[in-house]
Parts: sequence; structure tokens; C-alpha cells
Amino acid sequence: MASNFVDYVKICVRSGKGGAGSAHLLRTRSNAKGGPDGGDGGRGGHIILRGNKQFWTLLHLKYTKHLIAEGGGNGGENRLHGKNGEDVIVDVPLGTVCKDFETGEIDCEITEDGQTAIIAQGGRGGLGNDHFKSPTNRTPRYAQPGEEGVERWKIIELKILADIGLVGFPNAGKSTLLSVVSAAKPEIADYPFTTLVPNLGMVSYREGKSFVMADIPGIIEGASEGKGLGYRFLRHIERNSALLFMIPCDCDDVSKEYDILLNELKNYNPELLDKERILAITKCDMLDEEMTEQMKAQLPPNVQSIFISSVSGKNIALLKDLIWQTLNKNVG
Repeated sequence: MASNFVDYVKICVRSGKGGAGSAHLLRTRSNAKGGPDGGDGGRGGHIILRGNKQFWTLLHLKYTKHLIAEGGGNGGENRLHGKNGEDVIVDVPLGTVCKDFETGEIDCEITEDGQTAIIAQGGRGGLGNDHFKSPTNRTPRYAQPGEEGVERWKIIELKILADIGLVGFPNAGKSTLLSVVSAAKPEIADYPFTTLVPNLGMVSYREGKSFVMADIPGIIEGASEGKGLGYRFLRHIERNSALLFMIPCDCDDVSKEYDILLNELKNYNPELLDKERILAITKCDMLDEEMTEQMKAQLPPNVQSIFISSVSGKNIALLKDLIWQTLNKNVG
């Protein structure tokens, strides 16, 4: 499954060249010196991205190095318009961002099903000589050539769309929580980096409501500098509405681990710190009430916290309530 998740591709796109306008002059038996009747050339084909909610990866583009659209047809006599070049339409998952490889400028962000965006505009068709006649030049023998298409290298990357993202070090219990609260079936084991790809799960809430949770592969200290797996996946956190920090109760220092996680997010993108945050202390089935109270005094301030256990189900319903309240804090 890990090999099927592709969230980054570099691809060369080339839109179609516009067709040439016609410089034809009308010549018939009854009219040996007819005026210009050249038609316009057709537009070159566009390269278009289209959002498709059935897609969750860019795997279908992994081995596609070039996207090339058809050129427009040339104009003809009798003011016949050339055929427009056929567009190349590529379906992509929701959350896809397209950037120019050389400038880094964002061309578009696809966030809705059916949304389309042109990432390489087809060249305009040339005007036929009919457009150039005038009182002083009644038989222009020239027409416009078609406009060249665009050829650029593009970066297409996926930032998964989820309401809440799970943030924590490897083996913090993120995958276990996702498997308990949703129908997602992530791989779970007692060693770091079990999760090699982001996993999405739909969490059912009260009265038929639901929200989407994303299990992001574990972050390590230095992830924002490219260490471990974290850097590759930090961009997936950018689109989450809120972040659920998960730290196991048996770690040496909860506040220190929380600060390290915050620092990695800040180094990657300071705007991530503007998101709503919740802190979940995990694996708490091994704590008694006295130990829980002792830990509460050591928790970082200014963040809502909750003690949970995905194995025993402790406070899972309360966690869902807290997430729902956080996601809807500024609604209405």
C-alpha cells in the first residue's frame, strides 16, 4: 500500500499551438477577383487539472513525464474556422496544488470535486485575411500565424484534506486511534514509522454528523530540516483545520515533547501555529488516578488536554466531543 501513495510529481506540460489563419482569396467563375475569405485558425488545446473525489493519490501521474495537447487546425476558405485542439484533462485528488517548477509560483489549488484549472493555456488561433481588409487594402494576401503553445515544467503535489490532523512522534498511538474511531485500517505495530503514508478516516459523530481525521506519519526532531520521514509529510498538515497532538503517557517529559513538535511545525511553516490545537495523552490505561493527577500538573499550559486510551476506550467519546467543539468553535 505504501508504494501506491504518491503525493509529488514533476511533469512537463505542453499546450497546443494555435492554427494559422487562412490568406485565401475568393475565386469563382463569376467572380475572378473576389475579396478575402480566409477563416481563423483554431485554438490550441489546454492542459487542465480537474478535481475528482474518487482519487486519493497521484500514482496515475508517477510515470507520466509529458502532457502534450493537440494543436489547433488551420483556417480554411469561405471563412471556415479551424478546429480547436483537443484539451488534455487530468483528474487529480482534492487537495492537489500545482506550482511552476522554476518560479515556485502556485498556479492553482484543487479543493472541490469537478473543479477545473488550466495549467497551460493553448495558443490562440491566427486571424484569417478577412479581418485585415480595409478601404485601402481590399485584398490582403496575408493572415496571422497561430500563437505558440506553452511548455513548462510543473510540480503537482498533494496536501490531503482533513478536518483534524494527528501530530506526534513515531509510535505515539496515532494509527491505533484512527482505527478505533473510524473504519480506516492503517498498519499498526510496536515499532517507529509503521505509518509510511498518510491515512484518512471518516469519524462518525452524534446525530449523523462526521469529520475527517488524518494520521500523518510520525515527526522526529529535525523533521523540518529533512530528517526522518516527517518533512515529506509536513505539508499534509497545512490543510487540516485543527491539530491533535498525541504524546504517550510513558514519555520522559510531555511538555518537552510538545515543544519539540511545535518547533518542528514552526520551522516548516509558522502559520501552522495559528491552527486550533488539542493535546491528547495516550496509552493512559496504564495510569491510575493518582498518577493522572500528578501528570496534569506537568502539562503545557494554553492548550486543551485530555487523557485517553485507544485500547480500553477511555475518554474516546469525550475526545470526539472536544474535537467537534474545536472544529466548530468559530461556526455560526
